[in-house]
Amino acid sequence: MTDDRDDRKRWNERYNDADFELPSDPIPALERRLETLPDGRALDVATGTGRNAVFLAAAGYDVDAVDVSDEALERAQRRAAERGVDDNVDWARADLAEYDFERDTYDVIAIGFFAALEHLPDIKEALAPGGVLVYEHHLRSSDPVDAGPSGDRYRYRSNDLLRACLDLTVLSYEERRRTVTDGTAAVATIVARNSSGGAQSYPHLESEGFESGDADPA
Repeated sequence: MTDDRDDRKRWNERYNDADFELPSDPIPALERRLETLPDGRALDVATGTGRNAVFLAAAGYDVDAVDVSDEALERAQRRAAERGVDDNVDWARADLAEYDFERDTYDVIAIGFFAALEHLPDIKEALAPGGVLVYEHHLRSSDPVDAGPSGDRYRYRSNDLLRACLDLTVLSYEERRRTVTDGTAAVATIVARNSSGGAQSYPHLESEGFESGDADPA
C-alpha cells in the first residue's frame, strides 16, 4: 500500500503546478441526471478541485468531499466560496484507505477520474437504500487519446467498472471517447442504484445522447 504521505506529497506537487488543471464542470452524467437523483446527502470521492462537490452543493445537497491533497482542497474551497456554497460542503483531507465511509448514508456518491475499484465495496456500502452512484473513469484504448494517465496502470479495462457494480441496479453504462479539458479521453461511465428486485422503477430521461462537442463513440 502506498504511504499516505507519499500520495499527499505527489498530489500536492501536481496541484501546485500551474499547468495542471482538472475539468471545471461536473461529470456529464451527474449533470444530465440531476433531476432524477434522490435528494439529501452526497459524497464526492477524490474531489480534487471540487467540481462535483460544488455542483451538488449548488443543487441543494449536503456534501461530504474527501481528497488526499491539501492543495486540491484549498482550490476546491475557493471554488465553493465563489459559488456561495462552502457552508454546504464538509471537506476532509484523507487517504481513501483510511477514510471511514459511513454505511447506508449517502443518497448520491460521485467519483470522477479516480481509480477506486479496490475501495468500491466500502463506497457501495455507504449508499443509502435507493442511493445512486455516478462514476466516470479513464479506459485503456487502442484509439489515440491525449487525456488521463500516461500509462494503462491507472486506466480500467473494458467492463471493469460494470462488473464491479453488478450488485447494484445499473441504470446506465457506456464506454466512449469524449472531449475533456485537456483533450480527448476514453471513458467508462456508470450510473447505478442501491436497489434490488425483479421489477423496479426507472427514471425517464428526455435525452440520453452525447453532450455537445463529444467525439463519436469508439
